[in-house]
Amino acid sequence: MSDLICIGAIAGAFGVSGEVRLKSFCSEPTDIGTYGPLSTEDGSRMFQITLTRPVSGGLGARIQGVNSKEQADALRGTSLYVSRDRLPSLPDDEFYHADLIGLSAYDTGGALIGKVSAIYNHGAGDIVEIATNRHKSALLLPFTTAIVPNVDLAAGRIVVNLPEETEE
Repeated sequence: MSDLICIGAIAGAFGVSGEVRLKSFCSEPTDIGTYGPLSTEDGSRMFQITLTRPVSGGLGARIQGVNSKEQADALRGTSLYVSRDRLPSLPDDEFYHADLIGLSAYDTGGALIGKVSAIYNHGAGDIVEIATNRHKSALLLPFTTAIVPNVDLAAGRIVVNLPEETEE
C-alpha cells in the first residue's frame, strides 16, 4: 500500500485571476479542502488550496502563489496527493481504490483469475477491472458484494463471483 493517496486533480484554469477547477476524488468532494497542503506524487511540489465555490465539472479553488490564468493552466493535469495517515479510517466494508489495485483476484473455487488493474466510477457505482490471461480482454465487473463478496487486504486478494457469461 502506498503512503500517498491521490484525492484529486487540477483540471485547469477557471477565470483569469489564477483560480483553478479541481476535480475531487473524495466521497464528499469538498473534503479535498480539509486535508491541508496537498502534493504531487513525488512530493516535489506542495499546494495550499482554498476552495471558493462549486463550478461546472468540479470545484473552484485558489492555490497559494498562483495568481494568473497562465500559472493555473500550467498546473492542468496535476494529480493531488495526501499522506495516507491524514485520511480517515474506513469501515470494514469500504476501501480506498489505491489499496485494491494490484490485489490478486480469485474465483469462488479458488482459481486465480488475474490482478486488479484499476477501479472506475463514472457515477453509477464502482467498476473493478481485472487483467487476466483467461479472457481476451480485461474483465470489467461491478464492485458489489454480490460480485466481489470478499476483500482481504492483508492477504492481498479478492474473491470474485464471476457471472456465468464471463466464465470459460
